[in-house]
Amino acid sequence: MPRRKVIIKRESPADPKYGSPLVTKFVNAMMHAGKKSTAERILYGSIRNIEEKTGQPGLTVFKAALTNAKPILEV
Repeated sequence: MPRRKVIIKRESPADPKYGSPLVTKFVNAMMHAGKKSTAERILYGSIRNIEEKTGQPGLTVFKAALTNAKPILEV
């Protein structure tokens, strides 16, 4: 933690295929040993399978699945 300057939080760039920064963050979290293309191939294939099985856009189903997996915070 720096003592002089405030750290500016950078936003992650959007994914080139779906245009969503959420997909980029998920790929980076799923990546193992620097193999980003393998992680992208796995995620894109699973989104394509979701689209074929449900008939809905895969990105909306992916976002809904992530919101269901998040813990609900109670205050």
